Amino acid sequence: MFSQAVTVAVAVLFVVSTFKPQWILNMTWRKSLPDATVSVVSAPAGKGRVAGQGFSEAARVAAPTVVSVFTNNSSAQNPHRNDPWFKYFYGEQGQQPQSGIGSGVIVSPEGYVLTNNHVVERMDDIEVMLTDGRHAKAKVIGTDPDTDLAVLKIDLERLPAITLGNSETLQVGDSVLAIGNPFGVGQTVTGGIVSALGRNQLGINTFENFIQTDAAINPGNSGGALVDASGNLIGINSAIYSRSGGNMGIGFAIPVSTARQVMDSLIRDGQVTRGWIGVEPRDLSPEIAETFNLKTRDGVLITGVLRNGPAALGGLKPGDVVTTVGAVSVGSTAQLLNAVAALKPGEPAQIRVQRGEEQLTVTVVTARRPKASAKAREEDDDGQ
Repeated sequence: MFSQAVTVAVAVLFVVSTFKPQWILNMTWRKSLPDATVSVVSAPAGKGRVAGQGFSEAARVAAPTVVSVFTNNSSAQNPHRNDPWFKYFYGEQGQQPQSGIGSGVIVSPEGYVLTNNHVVERMDDIEVMLTDGRHAKAKVIGTDPDTDLAVLKIDLERLPAITLGNSETLQVGDSVLAIGNPFGVGQTVTGGIVSALGRNQLGINTFENFIQTDAAINPGNSGGALVDASGNLIGINSAIYSRSGGNMGIGFAIPVSTARQVMDSLIRDGQVTRGWIGVEPRDLSPEIAETFNLKTRDGVLITGVLRNGPAALGGLKPGDVVTTVGAVSVGSTAQLLNAVAALKPGEPAQIRVQRGEEQLTVTVVTARRPKASAKAREEDDDGQ
């Protein structure tokens, strides 16, 4: 009887496993068997949440310091509004206010706010809104079109202020967050990495040393914060590369090292003073060096010198190759621009050049860099 029962049971099990295997898989005793085909390694308790908490903590710390900037120019009018023929064809146009939306970052409890110059340029009514819903009229303390930075001031109590980080220690691949008000939808946090450092010659600003990131940056993010994984400010979001007007994964931020220098000058003096010598430089490529039979491959070629300018009075000539400005070696027009800008106006500077077979040191009394107009900036003037 036992043998027959076992035989019948095995036969039933065979039939069921062949035609209805799911019945066996759903049986409680089968669930309790150890899985021998999958091996999963889990992070120790708490470790898996640290990374996520790190970014959420960074956003929690930095987000209250990032504000929305609403601008308006109520005095903007069509220049032809009083032309009789214009009135005949288009009627009375009246006031044509311009408005915009950008972002900014509170950098001190006293109410100083960093943003982009292009956010507030030519605007006569600026209002800042905090994440807690408070509003305040903002006063422009100063602007610096050459770096596209501006400093505003608001008068409110208990203002949160962001911690300034160190953009000099950034490395490609570091995690970053971009915080701002894209398209006016409200404060938004996006994440990415540092894609590149030291981006220049993009034709965006006169002085360029951008942090490139793939964190989503869109219109309205301008002036917002680029922060590290600790929530420290490392850059001011400024521009994007886009064919559609939206994010394509290539955004640019002004390093906080540059922003801090500009901010301190604007708060202290109301303007940024830079050196200027009056030359037209050009990067020294191997082809140019060979064409002009230059004896050096390192430096910046001077293609033009302003008549009666500081460089001309100091003895610089077209065809000279500048290798050092003061104690700073220069190998590109961007490096030359920054080195000259760092010189103090009115004081002599030693500039080392290669002129034919000779190495010379000329002394140039630095002048103050002229303030560029908006039209001049659009023409991409590279004069140093």
